[in-house]
Amino acid sequence: MEALKRGLEAYNRRDIEGLLEVLAPEVEWHPALMESLRGTAAVYRGHEAVRELLQDLLLDDFSAEVTEVRDLGERVVATGRLRIRGKASGAETESPMGFVADFKNGKATLIRTYLDPKQALEAVGLRDG
Repeated sequence: MEALKRGLEAYNRRDIEGLLEVLAPEVEWHPALMESLRGTAAVYRGHEAVRELLQDLLLDDFSAEVTEVRDLGERVVATGRLRIRGKASGAETESPMGFVADFKNGKATLIRTYLDPKQALEAVGLRDG
């Protein structure tokens, strides 16, 4: 849970190196937002690929607010809201989100994000409510 908290804090302050500290070198990140923006699924493997992903995402003003976290041992599922403001347009939007993260030795090895929190819960066999 501590690694999750540190990772979210680093993400929200746009500290890529701080976020990478809580990710295993072989991390695999499946970002739903990039799939939504580009129309194809993407997987980012390893620190360098995640660094590229975050540099793309952080061109806009992003922040993630987690409202519920469920600790499932080596796996965490979290739900909340993603806030986005385009730097060029200034347009603001907010979206529900969820993610599942697998941890080993205090580092995230797999992250899957969802634009529907129910999908994150279902991915780990839970239901909303």
